[in-house]
Amino acid sequence: MNANTNSASPSAPAGSEGKGSAPKNPVHADPVDWEARYREGDTPWDEGKASPALTEFLSRHPIQGEVLVPGSGTGHDVRALASQGATATGLDLSVTAISLARSFPLTGNERYEEGDLFQLHRSWHGRFDWVVEHTCFCAIPPRLRSDYVKSISSALKPGGFYLGIFYMNPPAAEGPPHGVSRYEISALFDSSLDLLEEWTPQENFKGREGRELCQLRRLGL
Repeated sequence: MNANTNSASPSAPAGSEGKGSAPKNPVHADPVDWEARYREGDTPWDEGKASPALTEFLSRHPIQGEVLVPGSGTGHDVRALASQGATATGLDLSVTAISLARSFPLTGNERYEEGDLFQLHRSWHGRFDWVVEHTCFCAIPPRLRSDYVKSISSALKPGGFYLGIFYMNPPAAEGPPHGVSRYEISALFDSSLDLLEEWTPQENFKGREGRELCQLRRLGL
């Protein structure tokens, strides 16, 4: 990988109210030390490329405008979006993950911010045309899922879109990744984001065949 600065422009908002990998609010504390995992290279979820389900979607529905990718890790999904012309922002708690993401060559208009999804800066409220979910929802403790929906809804512009790639039934009994049912997704999202389309992706990482569900949702005007 070729090093570059690849950081946010001076006018770009900070990702959260404060820097650092630990959330300020203990209610949102995560038992997993994601910074330690990235620092030690213990990241088996990183397949070295964008989600096949995302690239499959982009092949038939290019995403434009400002896009937020929560839990972006080393930025593979962010780069896939930027390469098609989106202004893509990756957000992650881990400073090491952000540093690794910034070390890749730029593919387009992308930036990476260290920050907490549950403490978005108010300048990010109503900012994004899209939120693209791949591995954030399944990684957070399930008790935080309703707060997740509030945060991503607050980040969207009225009429903005949410693309969710949900890991429904991971093979491990205990997470992360944490599984989810269609019923729970509906209970969490339906009151905030209208369901437009649902499908099972044809392309998956090895071992996830038949275990993922995609949904396209929209925030009301």
